[in-house]
Amino acid sequence: MTVTAVRRIEGVSAEQLSALLRDASEPLVLAGFCAHWPLVELGLQSAQAALDFIAGCSSGEPVAVAALHKEAQGRVFYNADQTGFNYSGGRVSFAEFGQQLLALAAEPDGRCLYMGSTEVSRWFPGLLTQHQLPLSDWQPLTSLWIGNQAQIAAHYDFPHNLACNLVGQREFLLFPPQQVANLYPGPMEFAPGGQDVSMVDFNQPDFARFPKAREALQAAQLARLEPGDLLFIPSMWWHQVTGKAAVNVLLTHWWRDTPGYLGRPNNALLAAVLGIRSLPKAQRQAWQALFNYYVFDHDEVDQQQISSQALGMLEKPLPELEARKLRADLLNKLKR
Repeated sequence: MTVTAVRRIEGVSAEQLSALLRDASEPLVLAGFCAHWPLVELGLQSAQAALDFIAGCSSGEPVAVAALHKEAQGRVFYNADQTGFNYSGGRVSFAEFGQQLLALAAEPDGRCLYMGSTEVSRWFPGLLTQHQLPLSDWQPLTSLWIGNQAQIAAHYDFPHNLACNLVGQREFLLFPPQQVANLYPGPMEFAPGGQDVSMVDFNQPDFARFPKAREALQAAQLARLEPGDLLFIPSMWWHQVTGKAAVNVLLTHWWRDTPGYLGRPNNALLAAVLGIRSLPKAQRQAWQALFNYYVFDHDEVDQQQISSQALGMLEKPLPELEARKLRADLLNKLKR
């Protein structure tokens, strides 16, 4: 099945980046945007040069690494009965991790090593000096992801993401949020990386078991990233990530459109699972109407019947004081 390619744009300047992203609602590849960064240039020389540079930027704190046997075929996932995961984890120095990765690159035997989201400011503070995007107003959380031919199951993140492919090649298979029912999500509270994942391996999908995955692929977009390419992943878009080279290094930037005091939307989803999902269907539909009125369609709702002094939590956008009052009230009610 042919998958639509993510739109690629050439020649975007640093000054144009913020304005471009404010209007973006679908994935976008900015070709070669980070090609001039030192780590990209070192990676083109050799994987060892790139890993040595990263080691020199390390704070010395051990990093968390997942190790997969060859039977896993690089897929960071559950074990057969979903009671655990198919990898073992531990903490090692980054220098040791780099040596192990280079050894597998020299003599590949099917095993996979993977360092997932590792916050740069804590573990690799020296990296930020020469590897920053012009996003200071958005205060992004910046993380490194390093491994060989690892495959991360399709999942979504609440923040927007700018992913800089620094070393090696990566493929991102992206799905709009509306495809969730066709992606067969796994357990919510128990997942590799802590985030719900699709149970479908889209590199070799089992359509007999997951027939609706065909519909998901029809709506999917594929991004093939070379060193220096920058990928924009909008909030809530599902994405499966596959490392294609013997050593792959990715630098991600997460940020949100709303202030942190408004909390994580996932908390509201969990509260709805607790309080609404088990209600009779007629009651769920009644609550759906209320959610549409107060939450999802609030831009179109006319509140002229309420004086401005009495709006309280209905004020739009929600001010910080009202948000903190609402949070305190919720916490107090949850204790009862």
